[in-house]
Amino acid sequence: MTTFQRARSEEQREVRRRAILDTAAAMLEEMSVSEISLNELSRRVGLAKSNVLRYFESREAVLLELLDSAWKQWTAELPEQLAVGIDPDGSVWQRGEELAAVVTRSFAQYRVFCDLLSAQAGVLEHNVSAEVAARYKKAAVDNVIALATPVRQHVPELGDRAEQLCAQVLMVAGTVWTYARPSPAMLAAYDADPSVAALRIDFTATLEEMLNTLIAGTLAREAH
Repeated sequence: MTTFQRARSEEQREVRRRAILDTAAAMLEEMSVSEISLNELSRRVGLAKSNVLRYFESREAVLLELLDSAWKQWTAELPEQLAVGIDPDGSVWQRGEELAAVVTRSFAQYRVFCDLLSAQAGVLEHNVSAEVAARYKKAAVDNVIALATPVRQHVPELGDRAEQLCAQVLMVAGTVWTYARPSPAMLAAYDADPSVAALRIDFTATLEEMLNTLIAGTLAREAH
């Protein structure tokens, strides 16, 4: 835990903001989004809760900023993976399936990003002001556009639907992540009754299948 003196300049304020974000990011490596509290964040960063709220209006505002950062990092690293994983000479359907496979593998490597993404609409976009919400959504639009650029490069047949597809991919990934992490009670139910165990899903297998369907459907609609 670090103890800070009162910030008296913009540079010092930025140091406090960065410390809060870095501490929250470190906590996400240890625990899920739902387990992070403002009290524990304040304790670890060495500031009173009221002082943390001077820099971020809520726990959710902190986590939304981390989600944006994680999204940008994931998007920045994806083009190289797409270049390796997609055969430029393959048919449109082959490239579509390879796109689904590469994106799925990439998501599986970013546990924190997926956890934040799964909490976005139901948790993180609540308890924030309209100003914070608007700033995040503008960043999200930019992130979708940035993602669509390499996707369209490898599967140009997606045409004008590439950005819509990319936005849907993010929504699907967050949803599948949630369902692939059932509660202890659900796990016990699956273990006790094989008839319901079929509802237990694997993240990568389910996500890849759903992305294949989404991409194929988008390609078919664009073709017509």
